[in-house]
Amino acid sequence: MRKNYISKLHTSTKRNYLKRMVDNKVFCMSQAKKYGKKYWDGSRRFGYGGYKYIPGRWKNVAKKLIKNYNLKAGSRILDVGCGKGFLLHEMIKIEPKLNIFGFDKSVYALKKAFKNKNIKLFKHNAEKKFPFKSNYFDLVISLATLHNLKIYDLEKSINEIERVGKKKYIMVESYKNDRQLFNLQCWALTCQSFLSTDEWLWMYKKNKYSGDYEFIYFD
Repeated sequence: MRKNYISKLHTSTKRNYLKRMVDNKVFCMSQAKKYGKKYWDGSRRFGYGGYKYIPGRWKNVAKKLIKNYNLKAGSRILDVGCGKGFLLHEMIKIEPKLNIFGFDKSVYALKKAFKNKNIKLFKHNAEKKFPFKSNYFDLVISLATLHNLKIYDLEKSINEIERVGKKKYIMVESYKNDRQLFNLQCWALTCQSFLSTDEWLWMYKKNKYSGDYEFIYFD
């Protein structure tokens, strides 16, 4: 089922699409895809431009996930591509006894994450088999990660999310028209799979994905 957890947060950020496109973008892409300090906390031309923890920024999203997926003490959650884990931190603040796991390919991001005994973070690539048994998690989430995979790896990750999660939620970048596609192509530094909304829905159906999903657009 289609959800709307992130879109309001996404659209609250202003972006100069053309400026990024003409700012030696190929070089900036090469730096961003290292997912190191430049990507997370360097210049905006390389990525986030300083991905800092802002108290409460992810609070409403955390509340919606906990409420809509009926998460409670002892519930197991996995975040595929967790980054610095700010959303997970907000979730544990609301329900301290959640049992949360998250992985990311970025060693830098994982080092900058909050430390909490109930949040277990580790390095792993989303296209690799997840080190968990089937249906191990009450909820698996993945925010703004899967579009960074090449199409054949994307399918592997969708299948793994489906396998290990009882309930699932995926959010990716997409487009519905040529303007949104152009803006996405201008802005994206790490995206590998530029898929329209219809193509994403086809991909989910093809891989028998049964969870929820959301798309963010660049208007």
